[in-house]
Amino acid sequence: MKKILSLFFLLLAVLSGIAQISELPQQEIPTDYGYIVEIGQQMPDITMELTNGTKVSTADLKGKVVMLQFTASWCSVCRKEMPHIEKEIWQKHKNNKDFALIGIDMDEPLEKVKAFQETMQTTYPLALDPGAEIFYTFAAKGAGVTRNVIIDKTGKIVYLTRLFKEDEFREMVEVIDFLVEKQQQ
Repeated sequence: MKKILSLFFLLLAVLSGIAQISELPQQEIPTDYGYIVEIGQQMPDITMELTNGTKVSTADLKGKVVMLQFTASWCSVCRKEMPHIEKEIWQKHKNNKDFALIGIDMDEPLEKVKAFQETMQTTYPLALDPGAEIFYTFAAKGAGVTRNVIIDKTGKIVYLTRLFKEDEFREMVEVIDFLVEKQQQ
């Protein structure tokens, strides 16, 4: 009986691990999230410079599923979330040419951002955001930094997060998996 129960729970764990959404969730964004962009809106036109000097623009991301992760070295919630992004999203999709993940570091100098990435042991690209210009394209002045913006292959914003809430994070992972899988069809 013990073996049967163990097998049952193992099967249940495997099945729940592969359960996926079949359509994008209808997301209501609370006003206290501080976003000035909305679900369904086209991604604003931005250009960012990665820590390796590469410039990336909105046009470069067209046709890809994109995750923009807003972060800063002084942000404790960002530090809590980043290892999950690395393990559960970046490691899964980093070799997919139709996926892009860029962490956008709010208003910190290049050397500080590089040291932050090394400390956090993340390997996904980080971009500089001098004066938080990119951040304030997506969020209101005074809004907190920990947030993620998911964009579909047409350039439309499809999912927004704020802080690191496990349920919301899990749903975001499912949204990314769904969009990437849909893209390959």
